[in-house]
Amino acid sequence: MIGDVIADRYELVEICGTGGMSTVYKAHDQLLERNVALKVLHPHYGEDEEYVERFRREARAVARLSHPNIVTVIDRGEADGQQFIVFEFIDGENLKELVERNGPLPVRRAVELALAVADGLAFAHQHGLVHRDVKPQNVLLNGDGEAKVTDFGIARSLDVEHGVTQTGTVLGTSNYLSPEQAGGKPVTPATDVYSLGIVLYELLTAEVPFPGENFVAVAMKHLNEPPPDVLARRPDVPMRLAAAIDRALAKDPAQRFASMDQFAAELRASLHELGSFDSERTFIAPSPVLRESAPHRARTRRPRWPLYLLLALIAAAAIVGGVLSLGGSNGDKTGSHGGSTGRPIALSGVGAYDPVGGDGGPDADAPNATDGNPATYWQTEHYSSGLDKDGVGVVLDAGRNVAAKSLTVSTDTPGYTATILAGSSPSGPFSADAGSQQVGSRTTFALRGHSARYFVVWITNLGANSSVHVNEAKAGS
Repeated sequence: MIGDVIADRYELVEICGTGGMSTVYKAHDQLLERNVALKVLHPHYGEDEEYVERFRREARAVARLSHPNIVTVIDRGEADGQQFIVFEFIDGENLKELVERNGPLPVRRAVELALAVADGLAFAHQHGLVHRDVKPQNVLLNGDGEAKVTDFGIARSLDVEHGVTQTGTVLGTSNYLSPEQAGGKPVTPATDVYSLGIVLYELLTAEVPFPGENFVAVAMKHLNEPPPDVLARRPDVPMRLAAAIDRALAKDPAQRFASMDQFAAELRASLHELGSFDSERTFIAPSPVLRESAPHRARTRRPRWPLYLLLALIAAAAIVGGVLSLGGSNGDKTGSHGGSTGRPIALSGVGAYDPVGGDGGPDADAPNATDGNPATYWQTEHYSSGLDKDGVGVVLDAGRNVAAKSLTVSTDTPGYTATILAGSSPSGPFSADAGSQQVGSRTTFALRGHSARYFVVWITNLGANSSVHVNEAKAGS
């Protein structure tokens, strides 16, 4: 009861939450004069010696985890036949409450939070503990907005050997359940990778990927349905990050990241790339936790009339240009259609280009580079010791001769070097139509305006990759 004193020391102040096997209280430590979180095992579980012993064993194991992104275990004990564990008290909201209050988080903030969780979980895995119930409710934010993972399966792990039904009952929140848990198979660190992938998806979209009316319906989706494309809900998400989420949500644990450390490394790389990526995006999501820079706030307060004036001038110039074009076209309709200012040029991937021989890359996958779906791609063949030729590429067909002024390449394997070639035949010859650049997540090549029907994304260096992708290629006149 609220007001009771446990073990002559911990005064119960309020209930923070109740689960299938325990209740968590905010309590006041009368000895050290501080607030703590007190987790009490429900009495009927305390009557089972096996449960009690496992509870004690896991409590001792979690108490050894000292990490800035893990809630610290302070004490463990028994009072009047009830088992309890004492944690540091985090006076803040959890990630579920944050998303419910703010909606989708800015991409950078979502990745920062997921990375903090991944670092904490990786540390736990190194010490032999799998969380088993990674969800937004189990990630707390302290006063500085720092994420701390809590509830490391101390009670839930008791049921691992008791079958699927019991496990399902204890886990409760099936939205974050891995396929192996839904199928009653043993959990591994890959289980936490999957659940964290779902948490990150929710931080970015404010929705879980597999909603359902009941536990069984959701569990079946985890087992059988492919995960939805996060880019369909958040097109401002970098493709590298979207690919990382897809990999984390693979049904087969062997197809996920090999470890939580590896997942964390990919999130850290995605966060690093956001430095240049954010400047190209316009998605805005309010979040008091996000500390916006002063220049960003200043931009949002600027009056809009200069923008309207600029747009009006551009429109007027376009009208004048159109009139002049009509007056001087001399009936050259092909040239008019191919070079209209500011219009996208439809491209179709038609095959690989590898003039010195070899597979180059699969011709059948070339359409993936222009299908409008950034989750699909054309890729080179794998090279174990770097690209052993002048280059290899994918051929794109504009359908007619055009004088393209730009070509933008998007990829989830950044770091390779490429240029753009142009020609009149899908088999060449081709000439350079742009300078060589290192390709990031999204890179635009300024073209020289050669009139051509076919273009090649010509890859000359793989960087640190053994194989690289062209996820999307888009041209403009």
